Amino acid sequence: MSAIRLLVLGAVRQHGRAHGYQVRGDLEYWGAHEWSNAKPGSIYHALKQMAKQGLLHAHEIAPSTAGGPPRTEYELTDRGTEEYFALLREALVTYDQRGDVKTAAIGFMVDLPRAEAVALLKERTRRIGAWRSSVTEHYVPEDGPEQLGHIGEIMNMWVHTADSEAEWTRGLVERIEKGAYTFADEGEPFAGLLAEDAENPYAPG
Repeated sequence: MSAIRLLVLGAVRQHGRAHGYQVRGDLEYWGAHEWSNAKPGSIYHALKQMAKQGLLHAHEIAPSTAGGPPRTEYELTDRGTEEYFALLREALVTYDQRGDVKTAAIGFMVDLPRAEAVALLKERTRRIGAWRSSVTEHYVPEDGPEQLGHIGEIMNMWVHTADSEAEWTRGLVERIEKGAYTFADEGEPFAGLLAEDAENPYAPG
């Protein structure tokens, strides 16, 4: 799964309609340029591609009074909304060693009902356990990484990472079940959008 599709669709959805510079500003505000491939070129490319694919509707609006070409604003189509939620649900349950898709999914999880988010995160924990078991078929953590030479350190890292993430996910589920955060079936979730014309303190450079 590409994190950039989930990030761009989610950012546009939060605005209702957004131009490329707004989407870029939001993703940089969230630090996505540090932990994903959400760089300016890939953001604008994703917007144009998803408009061609029918996931976004492109609105051309008049240029500013200062001149310049018309600005394009993007809005999710019905297909785009379906794609967004399909990507979000899949990202919440999928476990791999990369963090970009997982991080994007956690950032948008409040767009789901609380009970569904909990169920998906519990499924994620189950899949982490299954993934860990597939690693330990070939590597016994108790015997130490040296059993496989220095390559054993790779599997050792994988197991420790999986254990840490499973523990963190269980803690997140517990916090959500106790009432943390506002989810889609409860009111307006926190969006964390950069205010219009506000300076972005996290922008690269």
